[in-house]
Amino acid sequence: MVKVGLTGGIGAGKSEVSRLLASYGAVIVDADRIAREVVEPGTPGLAAVVEEFGAGVLAPDGTLDRPKLGRIVFADPEKLKALNAIVHPLVGARSAELEASAGPDAVVVHDVPLLAENGLAPLYDLVIVIDAAPQTQLDRLVRQRGMTEDEAKSRMAAQATREQRLVVADLVIDNDGPLAELEPQVRKVWERLRNR
Repeated sequence: MVKVGLTGGIGAGKSEVSRLLASYGAVIVDADRIAREVVEPGTPGLAAVVEEFGAGVLAPDGTLDRPKLGRIVFADPEKLKALNAIVHPLVGARSAELEASAGPDAVVVHDVPLLAENGLAPLYDLVIVIDAAPQTQLDRLVRQRGMTEDEAKSRMAAQATREQRLVVADLVIDNDGPLAELEPQVRKVWERLRNR
């Protein structure tokens, strides 16, 4: 088994790289998806979030109002720390379960947005960083995700800097250009992973 950490700033293109790697046969362990699962209605994770932040973070249907919670935690580093203390251990436990269920010859790619921030690089055989210029990230967040410029900048500021991510990289995929330039880079990385 090859354990790969995949990271990059918000809007850098991790989802597209994960999708490509999965299409080649990688087992993807998506921390963002798991983070949503562990706070679904009826979970201990959601109960802990409500206990910490109040019922005001719930939508009328009882699900977590992620945009509302995001506005709270990305405006206050202490509140973000409190949220991470609830969610990260739950995500870690579920990620370990998924990895354990992959076969011995699998390439397991952990898509972890906060890999650099949380000092997780040593957990992986290899770390891949998806790199994009901050202006590219900002443009994608505003244009593709509908964030305001201030919301996008706030999310970006809560993450590691580009330089901090590049320090932990074993491989870097440049995703500053069009989508057509991404696939050949990802295919090369996949071939390298399969040969390990």
